[in-house]
Amino acid sequence: MKVMKRIFCIILFVTCVLCTYAQVFVESKIDSIQILIGEQTNVTLSVTAKKGAAVKLPVYQSSQYITGGVEVLDVSDADTSQLDNGLVQITRQYTLTSFDENLYYIPPMKVNVDGKEYKSKSLALKVLTVPVDTLHPEKFYPPKGVQDNPFQWNEWEGTFWQSVIFVLVCVMTYYLWTRLKENKPVIAHVRIIKKLPPHQKALKEIEGIKQSRMSISEDQKTYYTMLTDVVRKYIKERFGFNAMEMTSTEIISRLQQENDQKMIAELRDLFVTADLVKFAKYSTLINENDANLVNAVEFINTTKLENQPTVERVEPNLTDTDRRNIRSRMTLKGTIIALSVGGLVLLAYVIYQITLLI
Repeated sequence: MKVMKRIFCIILFVTCVLCTYAQVFVESKIDSIQILIGEQTNVTLSVTAKKGAAVKLPVYQSSQYITGGVEVLDVSDADTSQLDNGLVQITRQYTLTSFDENLYYIPPMKVNVDGKEYKSKSLALKVLTVPVDTLHPEKFYPPKGVQDNPFQWNEWEGTFWQSVIFVLVCVMTYYLWTRLKENKPVIAHVRIIKKLPPHQKALKEIEGIKQSRMSISEDQKTYYTMLTDVVRKYIKERFGFNAMEMTSTEIISRLQQENDQKMIAELRDLFVTADLVKFAKYSTLINENDANLVNAVEFINTTKLENQPTVERVEPNLTDTDRRNIRSRMTLKGTIIALSVGGLVLLAYVIYQITLLI
């Protein structure tokens, strides 16, 4: 009885080992067993094993010989596919070639699965040469010369229409350029002029009145008109309100908000005397005229501002028509530049396409 149990265990163990071994299948096949010199053929190696098994397929370097006279050109990546019963199939392709006429024996390819080595079946490859008729050398002909390809409209159609567009762009650019040339530009230069500070300008004019000796002349109305006009213009530029259009009382009232009361009183005397001379035919003395002139100078020196800008930016006075003309010219210039750049790019592309077709 014990002997039977032992025999049964041995049979069961051998069966399990055989079943496990039978789960690994290695197969190799060749696409074509006959090729011409320099042609290529593919050898496909496939391994069927349990899922998760460690499978190592043979790897060859480029230009390595798998056997004498047969060269490996390329080795593909391993491709894995799922099968039934927990099995997987791993496939790799080897591209072979040969340059010597012969019948080659390709030895079995070795595969390692979970540390065990398996072999595929051996293959054969027959390499043939191109048959050459050496008995009739007169039939050997030199290489033919370069022949012109027949004209095909579909190859040139795109280039033709691109050339037409380029011509239209050139015509449009020339037309806009003539329009721009005929349209006279509007001169709109900004001028930078030297600016004399208000107090210097007023003192210079008062010095002119003083040198003309009008204070001792009989035409006192002209003298006071000129003197008060100088003071009014100075007040307009210095304080920013239009003193030229205001009465003496309005000017004094406005200045009382911004200046020394003592100087305002002296300036009031000047304006009162001037109003009396101009409107009431009041006659003044020479020293009174000089005193009013001095009051005007003192008022200017007291209220002047130092370190003022000495230059002034003068903007051009343009009409609406001038502005429209300027905008129109700028639009024309921008359009001409855009068309010119686009035309050059199109011309370069057309030339490139022609070089490819010729």
